[in-house]
Amino acid sequence: MHIAEGFLPPAHAVAWGVAAAPFVVHGARSLTREVREHPESTLLLGAAGAFTFVLSALKLPSVTGSCSHPTGTGLGAILFRPPIMAVLGTIVLLFQALLLAHGGLTTLGANVFSMAIVGPWAGYAAYRLLRRFGAPLMVGVFAGAFVADLSTYCVTSVQLALAFPDPSSGFLGALGKFGSIFAVTQVPLAISEGLLTVLVMRLLVQSSKGELTRLGVLLSGGRKRTETEATAR
Repeated sequence: MHIAEGFLPPAHAVAWGVAAAPFVVHGARSLTREVREHPESTLLLGAAGAFTFVLSALKLPSVTGSCSHPTGTGLGAILFRPPIMAVLGTIVLLFQALLLAHGGLTTLGANVFSMAIVGPWAGYAAYRLLRRFGAPLMVGVFAGAFVADLSTYCVTSVQLALAFPDPSSGFLGALGKFGSIFAVTQVPLAISEGLLTVLVMRLLVQSSKGELTRLGVLLSGGRKRTETEATAR
């Protein structure tokens, strides 16, 4: 779920916006540099953004009567790194708030922080860890998409628990309630998103091998991109 318009207390909404802003600014600089230095990547950037928009716009009924959805951020994080995904995710969330009433403007910062920042970073970390230890590409892609999806809902649970602590058990009690509710719905969705992302990556390997090699997703000449090169993007 995206946290709905006006649902968070004003102080919380502002705080999450402030927390998200530096990541989005840094991501905007990374995106500008990517497009300036490699204009041929524009099409793939658009595809990553569209993938996120379509998946995260799907509203699936939750066990609580609310809605859950995939996030689609794992693919963009793997292709272009989490900073750029922060910008693409922010654009997606802004358009969804304005056009689909999915999420909201007052809660944009909180939704950006969970879906466009923490999700991509967590998913990318899982992907890089598995690849570092020799896991096949598609195993890493599945793990990255799965973790990006599930971690988004874990952060959303924290955000809601901070805003609405349980009257008797406080923050931890509310976190247990929100987390258990979302986990029931989100685990199968995260698995489905992982499988779908693997299918999309397979198509990209067939159609955009040169671009994936430049981005470091596919290895060139048997040499693995160094961690410095990977994180500098």
